[in-house]
Amino acid sequence: MSQHNDFDVLVIGSGAAGLALALSLAHNLKVGVLSKSSLNLGSTQWAQGGIAAVIDQGDSTQQHIKDTLRAGAGLCQYDAVRFTVERGSDAIEWLLNQQVRFSKNQENQFHLTQEGGHSYRRILHAADATGAEISQALITQAKHHPNIHLLTNRLAIDIILGEKFQLPHSGALGAYVLNIETGHVEALKAKSTVLATGGASKVYLYTSNPDGSTGDGIAMAWRAGARVANMEFNQFHPTCLFHPQAKTFLISEAVRGEGGKLILPSGERFMHRFDDRAELAPRDIVARAIDHEMKRLGAECLYLDISHKPTHFIEQHFPTILDRCLGLGIDIRKEPIPVVPAAHYTCGGVLTDHFGQTDVPNLYAIGETAYSGLHGANRLASNSLLECVVFARSCAELILDRSPEHQAAEVQLPPWDESQVTDSDEDVVIAHNWDELRRFMWDYVGIVRTDKRLRRAKHRVDLLRNEINEFYSNYKVTSDLLELRNLVEVAGLIVRCAMLRKESRGLHYSLSHQRLLPKATDTILTPEPSYTH
Repeated sequence: MSQHNDFDVLVIGSGAAGLALALSLAHNLKVGVLSKSSLNLGSTQWAQGGIAAVIDQGDSTQQHIKDTLRAGAGLCQYDAVRFTVERGSDAIEWLLNQQVRFSKNQENQFHLTQEGGHSYRRILHAADATGAEISQALITQAKHHPNIHLLTNRLAIDIILGEKFQLPHSGALGAYVLNIETGHVEALKAKSTVLATGGASKVYLYTSNPDGSTGDGIAMAWRAGARVANMEFNQFHPTCLFHPQAKTFLISEAVRGEGGKLILPSGERFMHRFDDRAELAPRDIVARAIDHEMKRLGAECLYLDISHKPTHFIEQHFPTILDRCLGLGIDIRKEPIPVVPAAHYTCGGVLTDHFGQTDVPNLYAIGETAYSGLHGANRLASNSLLECVVFARSCAELILDRSPEHQAAEVQLPPWDESQVTDSDEDVVIAHNWDELRRFMWDYVGIVRTDKRLRRAKHRVDLLRNEINEFYSNYKVTSDLLELRNLVEVAGLIVRCAMLRKESRGLHYSLSHQRLLPKATDTILTPEPSYTH
């Protein structure tokens, strides 16, 4: 095996979590970082609002913990929340050392904003393009580090397990990876493999996420034998720009944080009827309120109005949103913004400890791919970028401290076997299944659910999974097929978790079970002891 395919650590994903981990390891270890396309097309790039951390003297870690627990609707693990929040200021310091530039006020202090669910201004941001600033800074650092090998246009297929191939070492030994440019499958070897592939919001028809959010890491971990938890909690961002050319453009939480008003087509405000915090209520409440009003009125969208603020204020705080809307003929300085809810964040994921360790030896998961216990039944705004950095750093600590349970040099990985497959002449099947899956997930497993809708969804997921697995077994892999295979796996996990939860809690709202159960419990799924190659 060439040196190019042999790493101390293989990081699958090039967002904030993956790159923060790579940079934290690279002084001591050889790290490979996989990206499905170019390095900056993950969800990090599109995060507008900011990163939550306690850095102001008037704020406190205890208050940030309290806000997170409240948003999590009883399902956050207190130790995980405390672990994350207490490491917040260190995470910010680390980002500053990576040359991330956060917005400052006239006194040259960090400008802190407030978002829904927070009781204090603690959101550091770079205007309204925080994710892009963090992403670009980390990419620049990674490109200049000799121990980091950036492998673009690579789509991981499955984790290579020692026990699957009767190799002398168990656990994760690397991954099979499709080189999208050549069409060949590579076997990449690593002492430790880390999943940092983001979430699975592309399983829904309407999403604020980029096209790559297809749940790859969650599906791979599940197939490798790792448990997943709380997949029923999908966060729907209340305000995605409603325009035929906008596709997935998000209107940041910060617009409401800075005084934006949600209004009906008539111009009437409505959020006060749903929550005392009005526009500053947590996202699940706001998304359900918008969904309710749209259905009640038969409206295709509602509106978010920031035009009452001074022109210079809007231009300074929301330049990206202003520019994007102007390009579509909407001047947010003078008129309200048409918005709809859209799938935004996967709060569940691969079950891990505080250091990213999964059930599978030498396999880790961090960022949106993981369920660390931080988010519970609903994520507090801007805790996601914080989670990426904190858990990337803690995962690096464990990997550096732990002696790997095998030496990669001792293992000869089996090559990918495609002797029994042919090129497909039926790609229309993939396109049709892709569309069908996302439509019925939106209709049946969306913002509001019922037992009947979930049963319908499960029936369709089972049929699609069988069809897709048959396709996968008979034809050469393509990126579209691999992503669809992962999406249907994750859809099944979401539906199974949703069917098990007989209550309405946080992001899971069921008309069949509207009461809150007295005891909050996680929904944990354990895979059968099998692995599909």
